[in-house]
Amino acid sequence: MSTTAASFTVDTASPVPVYEQLIECVTTGIASGSLETGDRIPPVRSLAIELGVAAGTVAKAYRTMEASGVIETRGRKGTFIAQSSDDRHAAACSAAAEYLDRAAGELHYSPDECVQIVRRMLDQRATG
Repeated sequence: MSTTAASFTVDTASPVPVYEQLIECVTTGIASGSLETGDRIPPVRSLAIELGVAAGTVAKAYRTMEASGVIETRGRKGTFIAQSSDDRHAAACSAAAEYLDRAAGELHYSPDECVQIVRRMLDQRATG
């Protein structure tokens, strides 16, 4: 029996575990363009109810996808398709270039001083 919730379809009679089918739904949706960065996906409980599967099964799929960077949970705001690693890398490079323009260009810090500033900021963030 196949069940569909938006772009999610599972076949409970399939030998493929349901959580793997859910992961496949999301990765296929991303590849086809039907799911894009920033798209919100259904909450665990809602999707489980719609598909008639256990909430733990949906949660397992979501945990697996979050661990691999496919989706991201933003607290009460929900769960969203994450930026691809290429998008994240490009955004990080852009932010670093802006920092260097300001720190090295406008403020005349040396490259070593710029790196030291970043390390101090990272240490501060790590310690809270």
